Amino acid sequence: MKNLNKILIAFVSILTISCSDDIQDTNRAAVMASAAPVLLTPSNTFNIILENANQNDLATSVVWNDASYSGTTTVVNYTIEIAKAGTSFATPVAVTTTTNRFKDITVGELNTAILTAGLVPFVEHQVDIRIKSYVGTIGNGSASYSNSFTIKATPYPSWPNWGIIGSATPTGWGSDTNLDYDLVTQKYSITMALIGGQEFKFRLDDAWATNYGDDGGNGTLDPGGANIAVPVSGNYKIIADFNALTYTITLLP
Repeated sequence: MKNLNKILIAFVSILTISCSDDIQDTNRAAVMASAAPVLLTPSNTFNIILENANQNDLATSVVWNDASYSGTTTVVNYTIEIAKAGTSFATPVAVTTTTNRFKDITVGELNTAILTAGLVPFVEHQVDIRIKSYVGTIGNGSASYSNSFTIKATPYPSWPNWGIIGSATPTGWGSDTNLDYDLVTQKYSITMALIGGQEFKFRLDDAWATNYGDDGGNGTLDPGGANIAVPVSGNYKIIADFNALTYTITLLP
């Protein structure tokens, strides 16, 4: 009987402590945003051409005023978000997260975020930028958002930049025409008008340090190989695989 009484007393004690904790949790003030962060820079006048050679350089310093929260708070986290301009941040891309009220963004970081947002290289884009503040690891309803600015940026491809150059192309031997990259097939391609009786080559990063031609005229890419001849003028589909070192050139109807 004594043992039974001890068990009952212990059970009642545990129940009392549990209820007391529940009451404390209920009375504990909820964490609520009382003031959103305010984005200061970069502003609407910001415009940058991003270059692969400068990927470790500073692109911009993002600065904002702190958010404030009521209730019991710990550390306020800030995430810099970007999105294609005019989309109301329907699918925001997180550039980086910090607990400070400023963050230096490198050329490479900004470029990666812009490409992740689905924007294409070599084109000037309008990009919305804002600050998201929150408490805890995932926010738990405490998220607050700053004002936004619309900046302009021209990204570079995060994959190798291959192009074609030659007398058969519209710009001749003076400049390259960039090829489009397919993330799925990992091949490069372009559809363009070529001049019959003229020639072209493939080269990397608009320079002759790495270039390919075709010594045997057999669709195999050879380092520093012979110029590739175009038989007749017309619109062509060119596909190059720089992993397999093969290419095709097809005259379109």
